[in-house]
Amino acid sequence: MRKFCIVALLAAVLSCGAGCSHWNNTAKGTAIGAAAGAGIAAISGGYAGWGALAGAGAGALAGGIIGNQQDHRR
Repeated sequence: MRKFCIVALLAAVLSCGAGCSHWNNTAKGTAIGAAAGAGIAAISGGYAGWGALAGAGAGALAGGIIGNQQDHRR
């Protein structure tokens, strides 16, 4: 199960970089942060579902904030 989660996480991150080139940094940061947070939480143990949900929320929030800051620097 862990191998599947790692492969799915890598596929999501790599495909987002290739197919989302028209997105601004806020959208990219939110998507990548959510995928990374969910993947890390799911493979770290404990309750995978709730951990992935919390990780996705935290990752999306952090990624959105960082991406928004990068958008405003331009």
